[in-house]
Amino acid sequence: MVSSRTRLAIVYDFDGTLAPGNMQERDFIPALQMKSRDFWRRVKSEAEKHDADEILSYMHLMLDRAQAHQVTVREDDFKNYGKNLPLFNGLVSYCEDSERKDGWFDRINNYASASGVKAEHFIVSSGMREMVKGSEIAKYFKMIYASGFMYDHHGVASWPALALNYTTKTQYLFRINKGSLMVYDHSMINRHIPKKDREVPFENMIFIGDGETDVPCFRLVTEQGGSAIAVYKPNTKGARSRCEEYVNQGRVKFIAPADYRDGRAVDRIVKSIIDKLAIDHHLDSLRP
Repeated sequence: MVSSRTRLAIVYDFDGTLAPGNMQERDFIPALQMKSRDFWRRVKSEAEKHDADEILSYMHLMLDRAQAHQVTVREDDFKNYGKNLPLFNGLVSYCEDSERKDGWFDRINNYASASGVKAEHFIVSSGMREMVKGSEIAKYFKMIYASGFMYDHHGVASWPALALNYTTKTQYLFRINKGSLMVYDHSMINRHIPKKDREVPFENMIFIGDGETDVPCFRLVTEQGGSAIAVYKPNTKGARSRCEEYVNQGRVKFIAPADYRDGRAVDRIVKSIIDKLAIDHHLDSLRP
């Protein structure tokens, strides 16, 4: 049986962390006959006008514009948009015969398992839950926490079911920490559970994100003894320096390009954290 001491949770933002850009911008916003910059400008304007949350504002605008332009918004429609999302290098790898081989998730899982550690992967993102579920890496996540819709009796998106913003994202780190994974279930999330009895101690948690929306998660994981990694789009002017500010501010321990290939910086950092976790567990076992 895997104990909390040997369970590792790797938690990811999605947009800018696993995939470049915002997921809505690739296919969905163009289908609304809008340019991305106009869509996000409208979101900010509506949020300011109504003193509303920007995540709820963008979800409302998605539905409003979809109705106006007869764009279907069923769950499968959103998943189909997710199938076309580009991903950063190394998350999925292929042989010459196009068979999947040695992608990030299998590689990290196998490395952890060989060290006596069980790695589990989670998404905590302000992006669209249904689009993430449609992506080719969706099967690797134990839970996907992201903004999503309720669907009416026709299967059409009708109302926000979940909206994750800057600070509410931290709630889902506590859910992972305590093992209270279902969003609707609040029976455990506010209950006092001694640190030694929690499902995944924060010291056994890695959070990988890319920007300002991840700062509360960076801070929480770092202050609780875990490891926060800020990634940036490779070969992008000024991207590394922005991440270096998070290190200087004590918000993250590591920075690296968003390149998940074997032997690259993120790969080396995560494997080293796994090594440390395995060694710490072994040393604990030697105590009288």
